[in-house]
Amino acid sequence: MNKQASLSKMRKVEERAAYLFLSPYLIMTIVFTVGMILFALYISLHSWNLFQSPEFVGLDNYFKAFRSEDFLRGFLNITWYTLLVVFFQTFIAVFMAVVLFKPIPGKQFFRTFFYAPSVTSSVVISMIFWWMYLKTGYVNLLMSKVAGIFGGEWNAVEWLNNPTGLFQLIARAFGGDIAFAQWYLHGPSVTWMALMVQAVYTTSPTFMIMFLAALVNIPPSLYESASIDGANSWKQFWKITLPMLRPIMLLVVVLGTMGCIQMFDYVKIMTAGGPLGTTLTPVYQIYTETLGINGPIRAGYGAAMAFILAVVIFVFTYIQRKFIEEKTELY
Repeated sequence: MNKQASLSKMRKVEERAAYLFLSPYLIMTIVFTVGMILFALYISLHSWNLFQSPEFVGLDNYFKAFRSEDFLRGFLNITWYTLLVVFFQTFIAVFMAVVLFKPIPGKQFFRTFFYAPSVTSSVVISMIFWWMYLKTGYVNLLMSKVAGIFGGEWNAVEWLNNPTGLFQLIARAFGGDIAFAQWYLHGPSVTWMALMVQAVYTTSPTFMIMFLAALVNIPPSLYESASIDGANSWKQFWKITLPMLRPIMLLVVVLGTMGCIQMFDYVKIMTAGGPLGTTLTPVYQIYTETLGINGPIRAGYGAAMAFILAVVIFVFTYIQRKFIEEKTELY
C-alpha cells in the first residue's frame, strides 16, 4: 500500500509539473484566443465605435452584412479567387515537384530558386508585381514583344486598374457586352486575375516542397514493378504517383482554400478593393469597417462579418474533407 501511495503521489507531482510547464501556453490560449473569440461574439451583437459604450442591437449586424452589396460582392470575388488559385497552385506545385524530383542537373539550385518567392515578404512581392504591372512595366513590354513576333500590336493594359470581367471580355469578343451594373455576371476582373497570378507564383513553391516530401515516401519498388509490366512514365504518373499523393493533396487543397478565403495583404497594398469593387474581399472589408478606413468605425459590424466568414471557412473545409478525404483513406 505504501508503495502504491508513493507511486500515486509521484504521479500527481508529475501531472502538476506538466500543467505548470503548459500553463504559459494555456493562459495565452485562453486569454488571446478563446477570450478574444468570446469578446468578438459579444461585440458582433452590439453597435460600437471603439470610443463609446457598446449598444446592443441583436442580430442586426448580421442582417446588414447579408443585405450589403459590397459584402456579397466580396464573397463572389473570393469564390472566383479560391477556385482558380487553388486549382492552379496545386497543379503547378505537383508539376514542379515531379519535375524536380527526377535526377536532373542542378535540381538543388532550381528547388532553391523556385522556393525563394515563398519566403519573401508579401509587401516586397507586391511592390515588385506593382512595378511589373504598370502600364509602362515589364508585363506590357513582354506582351508587346510577343505580339510583335507574330506581326501584331499590343495595346498596353492597366493591369491594376481594369474592372473589366472575364465574361465581359468573352462577350465583347463575340460582339456582345455585359453591363457594369450586373457585377455578378462579370466573372473575375482583369485586375483580380492579375492578383491571382501573383498569388499562384508566390504560393505554389511552398506546396511544391510538401509534394516533394511526399514523393520521397513512395516506394521505388512500385515504379520498378510498373516498368516490368510495360507501363510508361505517363501511366506510372496516373496510376502510382497521383494516387499516392492524394493524402498530401487534401492538405494542400484545404490549406490553400483557407489561405485564399482570408486573402488580405495583396488587396491592402495594391488595389484597396478597386477598381469598382472588383478586388474587394471579406477580410479587407472587416478591416475597413472595424477601423473606419472608408467611413465611420463599425466594430460590431466588422465582428459580425468575421463570424460569417468563419462559418464559410468551416463549411468549405468540411465539404473538401468529405469529398476528398474519402478517396485518400486507402493510401
